[in-house]
Amino acid sequence: MKTNATLAALMLAATAVLSGCANTSPSQNYNGSQPESATYGTIDSIQAVQGRGQTSGAGAVVGGIAGALLGSNIGSGSGRTAATVAGAVAGGVVGNQVEGRQQQAQSYQINVRLDNGQYRNVVQDSIYDLNPGNRVRVIDGRVYRY
Repeated sequence: MKTNATLAALMLAATAVLSGCANTSPSQNYNGSQPESATYGTIDSIQAVQGRGQTSGAGAVVGGIAGALLGSNIGSGSGRTAATVAGAVAGGVVGNQVEGRQQQAQSYQINVRLDNGQYRNVVQDSIYDLNPGNRVRVIDGRVYRY
């Protein structure tokens, strides 16, 4: 029983640590290092782009921990140890595949010509009612209709 409590504590700690590693900022390409504020412009084009499916490893770690927890409940002695290891490996593989599928979601690259003549490319997960020719504002790496 102590093993289960230890594994559960490890799983919670790993989840807390890995959630801090998640990249939630939108992907964007622009020049300049000043803090971003609202800028205005017109949409030149919108292209659908497919995610690359690269994983951070968080899915594998969480899946491995979950698999180890499930495996530790099977058998006893050296059989339990083998089941724990097998569960960790299988959970890691499945967790990595699940994370990879989520990373392949479709996104949109929006090319905006700013009022100052510069161009900004913004990649975001949805375009709502945005169309080429719309007046927009770019705030914190997201495009909004103006």
